[in-house]
Amino acid sequence: MTETLDPEDRKLITLARATRARNAVAEGAAVRDETGRTYVAGTVALDSLRLSALRTAVAMAVASGARSLEAAVVVSEAAAASDEDRAAVRDLGGADTRVLLAGPDGTVRAVTAAG
Repeated sequence: MTETLDPEDRKLITLARATRARNAVAEGAAVRDETGRTYVAGTVALDSLRLSALRTAVAMAVASGARSLEAAVVVSEAAAASDEDRAAVRDLGGADTRVLLAGPDGTVRAVTAAG
């Protein structure tokens, strides 16, 4: 992807990659709220609870009082952000919130709207 990334979006990718690597999970994700605060999460894979990294990051933002999202990043081997992940971002950030999908090496594969 040749699109030039905003430094704040690049930061989200770095945070998501670090979480994925540190926790040895399938995905890492990061979101930025309307005040610039970031929330980072990895995949949750318990016997009783399964959440993608992005849905977990959105839940952390909501639990911390975020009222909206500016951007969301998921670092994954997946070919696309799931519909469920985009729906969680849309619920908090709105249909136009950007969702970036990056590979484990940090290369952005896709930029879509949550909508």
